[in-house]
Amino acid sequence: MEKQAVTIYTVAREAQVSMATVSRVVNGNPNVKPETRDRVLEVIKKLNYRPNAVARGLASKKTTTVGVIIPSVTNSYFAELALGIDDIASMYKYNIILTNSDFDDDKILKVTRSLLAKQVDGVIFMGHDMSSELQAEFKNSNTPVVVAGSIVNDDELPSVRIDYQKAAREATNFLLDHNHDGVAFMASSLDYSINGKYRLAGYKEALKDHGVTFESKYVVETNGDYNRAYEQGPELVKRGIKAAYVSDDDLAAGLLNGLTDAGIKVPDQFEIITSNDTKYSKITRPTLSSITQPLYDIGAISMRLLTKMMDDEVHDNDDVILDHGLVERQSTR
Repeated sequence: MEKQAVTIYTVAREAQVSMATVSRVVNGNPNVKPETRDRVLEVIKKLNYRPNAVARGLASKKTTTVGVIIPSVTNSYFAELALGIDDIASMYKYNIILTNSDFDDDKILKVTRSLLAKQVDGVIFMGHDMSSELQAEFKNSNTPVVVAGSIVNDDELPSVRIDYQKAAREATNFLLDHNHDGVAFMASSLDYSINGKYRLAGYKEALKDHGVTFESKYVVETNGDYNRAYEQGPELVKRGIKAAYVSDDDLAAGLLNGLTDAGIKVPDQFEIITSNDTKYSKITRPTLSSITQPLYDIGAISMRLLTKMMDDEVHDNDDVILDHGLVERQSTR
């Protein structure tokens, strides 16, 4: 025999009260007689009734649920952002639906449509540029969206991040101070605005600061894969490259290990600065110098901004730019 679901109607019937009274008890409304409240709570405990969050939010047209789109749950950069998001969501009594997009446009569109169909109150998007279809989905839904830890090709969406252009300029200048020339910029995809527009611009500014002519051969684009960066190591040295500013920590780790296994000493013969200061920068040997980012804060502030947007407290789309730094470790001289 199939077990019947316990609903608010079941509780009301058992406690011999109206469904409105059960609702008031569940939501902590004080306008209920104490003896009635006790009776309803006793029935709720007896039947193990769990209020449906979606149904509970129908009156206010809120589900108290937020969708979080993460490119890879195994990527330590996005995982640290998610921790900050989750803590603030819990503080403000929001549930999270976490979805994994694998940096795949079709999958991102699919998980987004799934979240919007669940009528989430807001979305935090982690990742890089959006397809035109995805932008249209967000625009047509009127659901608040915040971009966390990146910058995308949609100026209407606010982001919480650091100044990637300024950070790239500082890191490249640091390497140029030591090497004068022969400093490369290694990135995942240059099609992503964060790399091809902002970090590349900062890299070029640093070259100009040092009077070095930009050469496209010093820009190394990969598919974002550790193995690809590993293979590139010895090749860069053959091309006269002496140092690299790298867009992602896993790429930097791949480059470092490829150089080391080829007998090239870091930092004596080749210097590296990476971008995200995740655990990869600390567990490699030598450890990696890095741009520092307040990853937890980026996630937490993204969620707090989203709560304000969902409550209609903010109406602008200004980015929130947080401070960054540069920590010197063993991969630089």
